[in-house]
Amino acid sequence: MGGRDENHKSQVCNCARRDGGRGNAFVHAGGSCKGQEIGPKEGREIAPGVRVVEVGTGNSDIPAYKSISIVDVVFQPGAAAPAMVMDNDMVCTIAAGEFTIKKADKQFKLKEGDMYTCSKGKTEAAANTSKVVGIHRIAVLIPA
Repeated sequence: MGGRDENHKSQVCNCARRDGGRGNAFVHAGGSCKGQEIGPKEGREIAPGVRVVEVGTGNSDIPAYKSISIVDVVFQPGAAAPAMVMDNDMVCTIAAGEFTIKKADKQFKLKEGDMYTCSKGKTEAAANTSKVVGIHRIAVLIPA
């Protein structure tokens, strides 16, 4: 789709777990972590040119949620994830690229560093509108 390069490796920030893997803290200070290369075949493909790569899971101190799972959704340039119903509440950060997000009642554009939220049961779609590999870093909130 739209200039996708199957051999391209993405730079994915892998600093969500700074607690030595114990699952106690999720921290990401923009630009402060070194990228980890992931190949175009890592993770699970959810649409042409769109892959989900699991980063880690940690316990939550928020009473409504027992844990938080961090995933990177990696979009090749021009790739889009079709409208899907969200299984959980999520907090999404654009780690790279520029996107158009479509919700049932609105559409908006986001760029690197922007954040938005997704609600369980709501439908959303996303498209990478940039010429670079785009990455959504998503904190999936797992109910208690």
